[in-house]
Amino acid sequence: MTASVAIQMFEASGYQFLQVTSEHAATVEALKFHHKDSFDHLLIAQAIAEPMYLVSNDAMIALYDCLRIPWE
Repeated sequence: MTASVAIQMFEASGYQFLQVTSEHAATVEALKFHHKDSFDHLLIAQAIAEPMYLVSNDAMIALYDCLRIPWE
């Protein structure tokens, strides 16, 4: 399956894509460095800035002030 087909399938299912904004980048810069994964920093920053829930089973993410739903 190509990326464009996957994108079309996600959109047809009602998913919306969240673009990375300058506000997200600024929020990343303000985060404490509890977590070493830079991609997780971006996800945490987006959850804080939007605000939106972040679904994760990563205990390190619980150290941040973001809306979180534990996934077990």
